[in-house]
Amino acid sequence: MPRSKSSKRWLQEHFDDVYVKKAQAEGYRSRAVYKLKEIDDKEQLLKPGITVVDLGAAPGGWTQYVSEKLEGRGMIIALDILPMDSIAGVTFIQGDFREDDVLQKLINRVPEHGVDLLLSDMAPNISGTAAIDIPRAMYLAELAFDFGAKMLKPGGALLMKVFHGAGFDDLIKQARLKFNKVAIRKPAASRSRSREAYLLAKDYNL
Repeated sequence: MPRSKSSKRWLQEHFDDVYVKKAQAEGYRSRAVYKLKEIDDKEQLLKPGITVVDLGAAPGGWTQYVSEKLEGRGMIIALDILPMDSIAGVTFIQGDFREDDVLQKLINRVPEHGVDLLLSDMAPNISGTAAIDIPRAMYLAELAFDFGAKMLKPGGALLMKVFHGAGFDDLIKQARLKFNKVAIRKPAASRSRSREAYLLAKDYNL
């Protein structure tokens, strides 16, 4: 089946993308790594010895960066519905985060002291219709937030993809009730036309 004009345009943009080229040159699995890197450079979220959960991890760009920053000290648990090539020192769970048995597998892997940093770059398959895509995306964000509320240790942090639209304001309100510092970030590597942004919540206060 021939490609649509929009898919051809996306492919052309992708291969011309400076972050795609940079990721290829620096050995990262995806351009998305530069979203996390920009935020981490400013916020110093990652340091050796912490426990990190990475939701929506495949193909593994964020997980690669986390692994580098932890320098072999700490714990990294990554999860995605899609397969992901292994990374040394990373526990990977393949499954749908929305399913109870998959969630329980993840919970069982979290150490007793809890999670220091929850990352989520989860997003649904995009249909192109905002009225469908935004609620699906925000449902995933709400599930990730609920997981963080249960599993983060006091003082922990959360960085997760959110989308402007229905449910966005309510989620921010919830974050402000549970974290002492809440901000919205739009990294340079996040395409300007995308509704995505990143909710950064620090100093979890239970």
